[in-house]
Amino acid sequence: MSSKSNFMSDNVSGACPEVMDALIQANEDNSPSYGDDPWTKELTVRLQEIFETPVTVFPLTTGTAANALALSTLTPVFGKIYCHELAHINTDECGAPEMFTGGAKIVDIPGENGRISAESLERTIYGAGNVHHAQPATVSITQACESGTVYSLDEIRSITSVAHAHSLHMHMDGARFANAIATLGVTPAQMTWQAGIDVLSFGGTKNGCLAAEAVVFFKPELVGDFPFLQKRAGQLVSKSRFISSQFTGYLSNDVWLRNARQANAMAQRLSKGMARLPGLELAYPTESNEVFVKIPMDLIERLWAQHLSINDEELDGKAVRFVTAWNTTESQVDDLLQLIATQCEPS
Repeated sequence: MSSKSNFMSDNVSGACPEVMDALIQANEDNSPSYGDDPWTKELTVRLQEIFETPVTVFPLTTGTAANALALSTLTPVFGKIYCHELAHINTDECGAPEMFTGGAKIVDIPGENGRISAESLERTIYGAGNVHHAQPATVSITQACESGTVYSLDEIRSITSVAHAHSLHMHMDGARFANAIATLGVTPAQMTWQAGIDVLSFGGTKNGCLAAEAVVFFKPELVGDFPFLQKRAGQLVSKSRFISSQFTGYLSNDVWLRNARQANAMAQRLSKGMARLPGLELAYPTESNEVFVKIPMDLIERLWAQHLSINDEELDGKAVRFVTAWNTTESQVDDLLQLIATQCEPS
């Protein structure tokens, strides 16, 4: 396999040319700081066009910060945040949501293929008004999910209906938002505020940016103290144009959707190839750019011996994850499949 091939994560990929070009242009002259630059102002305008509604936008550097700060704005210190048990906010953010909310309780919910259901959410919500219980406050869903699957619009609407019936806010972790849009073939508006989402963590880093995330509020009344929380968290970047200009390149000419479609297509190619190999079994449907495969440990060890970067820290104790990116090629996927095939039945 090429030394450039790495399916451990979409975080291993570099930035796409359009993002790098936009960064270079933003670096050509001086510019106002702390969000008063033209690129940050233009980001709000561009996202209002994309989402077809007025929005309030805050550019940040990491997805963990985007999630934790969004949830801290929506959730009181005595609140509950409901999410799937595999959600990034529950498994991979080192307690950041709990810390930034000041102690809110994450309530994880099991669900098939990495998704919660409206019915399971309804069964889990309790304690409102009871001083002895943390108070139901927020629901967070991940789109695309940590399992590589995608919520349908009907599923999102059903979940948001339950949440809003209980006066809960709806947050979407969109670290792989573009991949979900590409899969469903819907508009960003349809998948967010029109389906009942209140706040979105809009990711760019995994899909062609260097380090660019944004928190997007669809209801201005929910912004609250976010600017102060952002500053206190060290996420109010003085040279914010170098975050926002990444989005300039990323969102221009549908680069973000092109990148996501390429990553998704390569994941489909990899998934179909894996399914044909003896002894391997797909753990989840492949619906975005992540492929989860049940692989025997002896095969994993043989692949390690071939210097394949593969992570045995299984997401749910069942599967190994392979991730494609905006710059993954057909030849890289085919080389990986060929390598695994040669090791499936050792001589």
